[in-house]
Amino acid sequence: MDHPSHPSWPACRRAALRENWTRWAVSLVLGWLSTSADGLAQTNRLEQPNGEVILTISGKISTRNHDKTADFDLAMLNGLRNRKTETSTPWTKGKMAFEGPLLSEILDAVGCTGSQLRVTALNDYTTTIPVQDAGKWPVILATHMNGTPMTIRQKGPLFVIYPFDEYPKLYNEMYFFRSAWQVRQIEIR
Repeated sequence: MDHPSHPSWPACRRAALRENWTRWAVSLVLGWLSTSADGLAQTNRLEQPNGEVILTISGKISTRNHDKTADFDLAMLNGLRNRKTETSTPWTKGKMAFEGPLLSEILDAVGCTGSQLRVTALNDYTTTIPVQDAGKWPVILATHMNGTPMTIRQKGPLFVIYPFDEYPKLYNEMYFFRSAWQVRQIEIR
């Protein structure tokens, strides 16, 4: 059999073949674009919490699961990359093992575009944490202390923990003030 470009092929068959190839290529490109668009749209969605919401993030975020916020239950937070930090703090006796999602992972999950975090606790205490802290140090939002979920009485359900023992220069008033406990909300500014 001769190749379609060979002169023995009639011009109408060559034209039909070109038209079929063109349709196939256009279908392929359009299919890829629609799949990519769906993929991009899904990257701006966060799953819905199934349990009690323990953290609400608002402000300069690109990924939400409500109109203007990203709400997390404990299972969602535990689904992010976690870290165990063994450290002493001014509020505990001796070294404790804190575990929870890295703050950087939470910020990535919501598509953080701001530079400051305004963290609010259950008692309305607020503190400001520079976003860059999450990139400099493995700061966690602790959900567990010594392997047990943190209760409100134990400064839970969420406690901002800096790795004080790992980085002794963090063991000072500035970082103590940033280490909010009973966290309920983060506004990204």
